[in-house]
Amino acid sequence: MPNFESVDAYMASLPPEAREKLGAVRDAVRRVAPDATDRISYDIPAASVAGKDVIGYAAWKHHISIYPIPGGDAALQADLQPFMAGRGTLRFPLNEPLPVELIERVVSALIAERTAGR
Repeated sequence: MPNFESVDAYMASLPPEAREKLGAVRDAVRRVAPDATDRISYDIPAASVAGKDVIGYAAWKHHISIYPIPGGDAALQADLQPFMAGRGTLRFPLNEPLPVELIERVVSALIAERTAGR
């Protein structure tokens, strides 16, 4: 896996369909956390809020992944269930519509978890 110097470089390396879907994830993060800072962490795009990594996201051959899975209320956990793939990973197939509103809820929950008690 290449080492990317920026999220833009990572995005530019992707096939068009994956770039579009991952761009939608990045846009969802920006809507929920307009002050988030983009960076590469563990060779994938990540967003930091208040100096703390909140979310990582990556494109794979057949899906988009988001890391980690937030805790949270039972309703959120139930809505995430179809997308859970292994410990701490959400997986969204490239050949299906991206649940952008659900991703925004994930980002909000992760920000709340990571920035509580600053």
